[in-house]
Amino acid sequence: MIKGCIFNLDGVVVDTAKYHYIAWRRLANQLGFDISPEQHETLRGLSRMGSLEQILEWGGGIYMTEAEKLHWGDVKNNWYVELILHMKPEEVLPGVLDFIRQVRDEGIAVALSSASRSARSVLRTTQLESCFDAIIDGNQSRKPKPHPEGFLMAANALRLCPSECLVFEDSALGVVAGVVGKFHVVGIGKPEYLPKAHCVIPGFEGQSFAALLEKMHLQTSLVLMNE
Repeated sequence: MIKGCIFNLDGVVVDTAKYHYIAWRRLANQLGFDISPEQHETLRGLSRMGSLEQILEWGGGIYMTEAEKLHWGDVKNNWYVELILHMKPEEVLPGVLDFIRQVRDEGIAVALSSASRSARSVLRTTQLESCFDAIIDGNQSRKPKPHPEGFLMAANALRLCPSECLVFEDSALGVVAGVVGKFHVVGIGKPEYLPKAHCVIPGFEGQSFAALLEKMHLQTSLVLMNE
């Protein structure tokens, strides 16, 4: 029985990818090269340091000490925070608020799990903070995906077992983290990019929580029968 829903932030509840791209591209430009939107898309689900290391590879394998990496990671984050301070409630992705209302109407607990240390800032500027019973961000969770630490912390905050929770995630690494953590995982996006998810939906607009639960039950039954 599902008793909790855990939502990732970026790409699931709000689309902050464009702000991350602006900040990472500015950093790359400072280092003497450029990155494309397509390259940035492959960073989805990576931690700040993981993203920085990949960008340094794109720059020709630029070497940095750990101290320099931490410095540039903080610089990028400061630029990102400046950008998200101007976010508005209208930037919440279509259908998210209605879907969360459906979840809460069923008496289901709702948590947010994000690797971003700026998650609470985003929730405040988009007026979403009150939607969640528990919020886990990058200041609490340290292990990057595909480690399930963030989702496990969110479930623990709700006093629930992973098997009692649905995880909503848009990245392949995040989906794997949910599966490894023994959660029921709903991918947000295209099925071909999220093959490990138990179910994939394109977004929340027009989605019925009750119908999704029914669909997940059928898929779980089929998986058990196949096993």
